[in-house]
Amino acid sequence: MAKYLAQIIVLGTQMVGRAFARALRQEIAASQEAAKRAGGGQQGSQRALRILNADKPDQVDVIERNYKYLMEANDRSKGGSFYLQSKVFRAKERLDEEIKATQSTPPPKSDETKQDSASAR
Repeated sequence: MAKYLAQIIVLGTQMVGRAFARALRQEIAASQEAAKRAGGGQQGSQRALRILNADKPDQVDVIERNYKYLMEANDRSKGGSFYLQSKVFRAKERLDEEIKATQSTPPPKSDETKQDSASAR
């Protein structure tokens, strides 16, 4: 009798364990899919421009001026908000990445330069 009771307990534990593992795998897959749809949590460049009150990412002087102003205005020692400072910092960081990416890509060669090099031969 005790043998059968032990088998029932073991089998029940195995079934619960398998069900838990399956549910855990499904939850992980669902959370990864949700993270992909949400964009990974990175701030978009349009939102960064709105935070720093700029029209285009190439307005470096406007971005710098507004960044400094907003960081000083939200300084914690002056009663500001660390949350807002971090939003401003992330916006500046995002725009700096975008500016760096546009500067590092070489301009595409135009058809004129290809024709000039072909006619020189």
